[in-house]
Amino acid sequence: MNHSDDCCHTSEAPPAHPDAEKSVSSAARGACGCNDHPQHGYLGHKEMHLRRLKRIEGQVRGLERMVNEEKYCIDILTQVSAVTSALKSVSLELLAEHMSHCVVRAAQAGGQEAEDKISEANQAIARLVKA
Repeated sequence: MNHSDDCCHTSEAPPAHPDAEKSVSSAARGACGCNDHPQHGYLGHKEMHLRRLKRIEGQVRGLERMVNEEKYCIDILTQVSAVTSALKSVSLELLAEHMSHCVVRAAQAGGQEAEDKISEANQAIARLVKA
């Protein structure tokens, strides 16, 4: 299999698992066609996303603690706003990665796959706008 110039593989170094190429759909491969690239756009920043989600989880636990300690309503609402804002930020980053990775890849493949990914992205955007 030929890999593009921006692929992690060179002509001297074939993919680590050549048989794996047969078992992975073209939609799950990197743009170069090999199987060693993330299947989902966010996987390139997975650790960053997990750190942010852990931070948000801590904020939510802080909200629970504030209610248990009967803190002032406005202080709790301020923290709810901060958590909501943090979740929206994560959502927008995930959406951007999905668009630049998964949707672009499907659009390059064309056909029904492209139509499905674009429709899926539009529905996700509609849900985010409502939130």
